[in-house]
Amino acid sequence: MKGILGRKIGMTQVFAADGSVVPVTVVEATPNVVLQVKTAENDAYEAVQLGFADKREKLSNKPAIGHAKKANTGPKRFIREISGSQGLEVGAEVKVDVFAEGEFVDVTGVSKGKGTAGAIKRWGFQRGKMTHGSKYHRGNGSLATIRDANRVPKGKKMHGRLGSETITVQNLEIVKVDVERNVLLIKGSVPGARNSYLKIRAAVKK
Repeated sequence: MKGILGRKIGMTQVFAADGSVVPVTVVEATPNVVLQVKTAENDAYEAVQLGFADKREKLSNKPAIGHAKKANTGPKRFIREISGSQGLEVGAEVKVDVFAEGEFVDVTGVSKGKGTAGAIKRWGFQRGKMTHGSKYHRGNGSLATIRDANRVPKGKKMHGRLGSETITVQNLEIVKVDVERNVLLIKGSVPGARNSYLKIRAAVKK
């Protein structure tokens, strides 16, 4: 399975051949370096480990520096695996031309963090009456069952941190591949804030 790592620049819009407006996400994907090739004999599965975005050696530890030197490159900020061998070797480069216009991809990223949120915003709970005398407005409601009311069960939907989760959006179409600028234009929105890192791979369900 082919794939590449990139950085989300932002969103814009382009015009299709029929004149319609298509919203797209701009992803910068400078050449990735193959840091490691995992095989079924050594690792019990096949995958290619890619590195994206250079990192100063001063900010890296010795294992990371030594791991990158095997591929004749410097340490990387963003390292992820793409399943499948793809016939690549350690030290090879993966560029945006691995994809073509019209292909469909799955994009994985970390969603925007929204901090602590209540149960209504986080889980879509229905609020209580806002009239005088009501003691339940935007609260959770009952936290335990009658049979086991001495504790709150694990996984109970309550207030807490919202966002900052790894999310994959499937079947997004590649509108344009700009080889000179190392840019991909992907139809629609993808997870994450600006300048966040993304993993882009060929769509599984297409």
